[in-house]
Amino acid sequence: MKNLLLVMAFLLTAESWSQTQPFPANKVYGNGIMAVPKNSQDAQNNYDTWKTNFVEDCNNGRYRVKFDNPGETVSEGIAYGMLLSAYMADKVLFDGFWLYYKDHVNGNGVMNWKINGCSGTAGANGATDAELDAAFALIVADYQWASSGSINYKSDAKALIAAIKNYEIEANTFVLKPGDQFGGSQITNISYFSPAYYRAFGVFTNDVAFWNQVAAKAYTVINNNLTQNKAVGGLVSDWCEASGAYSAEANRYANAGKTYTYDAARTPWRIAVDYLWYGTPDAKTYSKKSSDFVRVNLGGSANIKDGYNQNGNVIGQWHNATFVGAFACAAMAGEDQAHLNASYIDLKNLNEPNSYFNHTLKTLYSLLLTGNFYLPLNATLSNDTFDLEKSTVTLYPNPSADRITINAPGQSTISIISSSGSIIHQQKTTSELTEINLANQSRGVYFVKISNEDFKSITKKVILK
Repeated sequence: MKNLLLVMAFLLTAESWSQTQPFPANKVYGNGIMAVPKNSQDAQNNYDTWKTNFVEDCNNGRYRVKFDNPGETVSEGIAYGMLLSAYMADKVLFDGFWLYYKDHVNGNGVMNWKINGCSGTAGANGATDAELDAAFALIVADYQWASSGSINYKSDAKALIAAIKNYEIEANTFVLKPGDQFGGSQITNISYFSPAYYRAFGVFTNDVAFWNQVAAKAYTVINNNLTQNKAVGGLVSDWCEASGAYSAEANRYANAGKTYTYDAARTPWRIAVDYLWYGTPDAKTYSKKSSDFVRVNLGGSANIKDGYNQNGNVIGQWHNATFVGAFACAAMAGEDQAHLNASYIDLKNLNEPNSYFNHTLKTLYSLLLTGNFYLPLNATLSNDTFDLEKSTVTLYPNPSADRITINAPGQSTISIISSSGSIIHQQKTTSELTEINLANQSRGVYFVKISNEDFKSITKKVILK
């Protein structure tokens, strides 16, 4: 009984440290196929190497990610680190990255893109891919740890999403700008496009119509670029206009932004996510084009190089994780199991532990490939709040042989917690009455926690007999 009381006390007083989804999650996506040799230990190994080689403690509760020049940090790296640590359930590291991000924001509330070490701006203003990844990582953090602790992940996510909307989406066109201070229809970066995130942002902020238009525009620009330049497969260019044509403003970038190199290479990964999570037909079409280019045109993953003209001619010379892993993600929508299996093994066997870009992306890709880069529940249901204190919460029958019915306000979160403190079931309610089947659980005492978006909760005890 003493232990039982301690568990209840923990649940009622230490909610900010509760964890929804420990690693590994090992999810099976609702769309696409999974590699047969997938193993979450591969993702864990990649993460451990990444953390050892690229994370530095700034000794003030902040952490940074070392860039190609180890004395520098870029916003992209911080955002990648936020995604990785959120999915790996590494709260201390996640909080440190987010505090570092906030230490270095400009007047628009987005991080200056390059920082010298732990402090000192080396490159001013935002890079939109970092904002997108960071905002979505905050949504994952809110799912993982809730938002009643020292950092309110939910309100921070909403604030960052608002900044993206206000400063990094071109007004009236829905074209993604590559930064808060430049770009739009005259120059954009397709590899930043994250339509799966946009759909989640829309639900999370109750702004679905706007963000769905941003997602639709992403596919318009992609298809314009492929058609305009007679591209093979899914070989988009690094930079382009919204019309798909090459941009005169891209002359400062490699090959004037006209080739599929280290920017564009991330596109198959980002678009595959939209198919795996949402089953988006445009994402399926693009992913299959990308996968078939490797399987048919190149003869398999082992022949991938790090650069192509849009007509499919190779211009690169290296076989690395940035390119191999993104194409492997596309293969999850490519309908060829053997090709996906071979692509997974090819990526696993690449060993570039000291390459910031290659190994960081390898780790992100491996999360998706193993079912550990998932759409969290709080990004699938509206965040409308309710007043728990004025609500009546009941559950019956109690004791129960198997099923319980919970009467609670809609849009609440129900967590079933064992006497040891483990969350064995969690879901959002869509109506006032929710039936939960506990027939597969052992007999004993369980706790039912009903919580709202204002960080208030009620915990009730139920007995399975």
